[in-house]
Amino acid sequence: MGNSERFKIIPEVFLVLVKDEKILMLRRFQTGYEDGNYGMVAGHKDGNETMRQAIAREAREEAGIEINPLELKHVLTLHRWCGDHERVGFYFTAEIWDGEIKNAEPDKCDDLSWFSINQLPENTIPFIRAAIDCYLKGEKYCEFGWNKQILKKL
Repeated sequence: MGNSERFKIIPEVFLVLVKDEKILMLRRFQTGYEDGNYGMVAGHKDGNETMRQAIAREAREEAGIEINPLELKHVLTLHRWCGDHERVGFYFTAEIWDGEIKNAEPDKCDDLSWFSINQLPENTIPFIRAAIDCYLKGEKYCEFGWNKQILKKL
């Protein structure tokens, strides 16, 4: 890099919670980002926590469940271009959790439901749909939002 400032990237975490071929998804509400569209339990990593700790925290905050971070299995990393910046998402699954799944953030989510993993809602956030497709194919790394025009500019 030509300047003294280091490149920064935003780390995100996602919970791919699958049970009986259904995936837990939430519809965003009054967040200012993708409102009305379905995503997963997810969030940003805070400082001084691992990626597993971050998604365990998000599961508690958004779905009211407790997951032991050591029980989480990393299944996918998705590197995406967001128009003016990049993000890297770390996707984890859990087979066991404590508590009853509920909408623990009704001010940010107006639906928390199970959907067939092979028939997602039409209003699924595009990069979430891409991540689920990668997960179903068994891919461990995917990219989203990058195209030749963007790559020429970089």
